[in-house]
Amino acid sequence: MDNHFKFTNAVIGLPLFFVVFLWFVFWLEIRFDFDFVENGIYPRTFSGLQGILYSPFIHSDIEHLYNNSIPLLILLAALQFFYAKQAVKVIGFGILLSGLITWVIGRDNYHIGASGLVYVLVSFIFFKGIQTKYYRLVALSLAVVVIYGGLVWYAFPKVDEKISWEGHLAGLITGFALSLIYKTPEYKKVLKYDWEQPTYDPDEDKFMQRFDANGNFVNLPPPEEPMELSTYYATDFPVEYTIVVNEKNELKPES
Repeated sequence: MDNHFKFTNAVIGLPLFFVVFLWFVFWLEIRFDFDFVENGIYPRTFSGLQGILYSPFIHSDIEHLYNNSIPLLILLAALQFFYAKQAVKVIGFGILLSGLITWVIGRDNYHIGASGLVYVLVSFIFFKGIQTKYYRLVALSLAVVVIYGGLVWYAFPKVDEKISWEGHLAGLITGFALSLIYKTPEYKKVLKYDWEQPTYDPDEDKFMQRFDANGNFVNLPPPEEPMELSTYYATDFPVEYTIVVNEKNELKPES
């Protein structure tokens, strides 16, 4: 059994709390007729710096919010399960760094939504899994590519003028950078079989001895006949015996 990863309540609690908070902010905006759009990132302006913190929690409509909620639930759960020690740091610095890059390279418009964080998670999970070369994390990386690989096209300009491709690109860059910064343990596969051991010698393996150098099945040589040992010892050398009288003063037991 693989003991590198443990399921905890945070695997469900973290993504659920984060997404519920996003919906709560959207409910406040509708219920009290707030307009949080102006709290988003407005590039290269001092007032727009506040959006680095606030923009991931602001969405333009329910479709925008829904499209970000499902990936966040999946990716945050995967992050917490496979990278529990790095999860909070990746989320926190992912929001800050991707927001700062968006503030630098973005168009003169308000940039809002948690899609930048989605791209941070996709990028981090993919690149980190490849870097570890651990089979479970590599499999996770490939799964992320299969499910969310199409998102990469929305990190380029003129694919969809309505979306913030700058925020997406910033998320990809940030996730890759964080995958290089945060180290993971050196995962080693648990050795279960004799042939996986470093001291394994195929010449001593009874099964491997049934195959020749070309991989052909051969019969084992017949076992050597054990030497028959005589049940008695005979010699022509003369043996002389000397009788020694017991001179010890020992009391004989009374009858």
